[in-house]
Amino acid sequence: FRMGFNCTQSVAGAWADYYGLDFNFAVRISASFGGGIGRMRETCGAACGMFLLAGLETGCTDPSDREGKSANYKVVQSLAEKFKEHNGYLKCRDMLEAMKDKKVIEPGYQAEERTDNYYRKRPCIQIIRSAARIYGEFLMNKS
Repeated sequence: FRMGFNCTQSVAGAWADYYGLDFNFAVRISASFGGGIGRMRETCGAACGMFLLAGLETGCTDPSDREGKSANYKVVQSLAEKFKEHNGYLKCRDMLEAMKDKKVIEPGYQAEERTDNYYRKRPCIQIIRSAARIYGEFLMNKS
């Protein structure tokens, strides 16, 4: 994240080698999900990173496999619940608005310049760590 990757890229990139993915491929396929999906401040990018990884772990490739789809959705919902327990919210907008400096939410698609002030006014680094940890715990406890 401190290198300039978005939250989704940071989580997916952290686990790329675990899945045998090229790092550049992992950050490319996750590029659109940062900023709460395309900087729309919807679902947190760190959570999206976990969900992307969950697809690699439990994703279904047969479009008629309802059980497989349901199993993946169950994992995603469980990860989302743990994420909310740890971070209070699932939406990027809600996390940013909960902070004291409510001016962090500027509308539009323009990526902000990464400055010390940018990093100082966001909880993203801690949330990315939390998402990576939650995903690791999921893998360790998977039956």
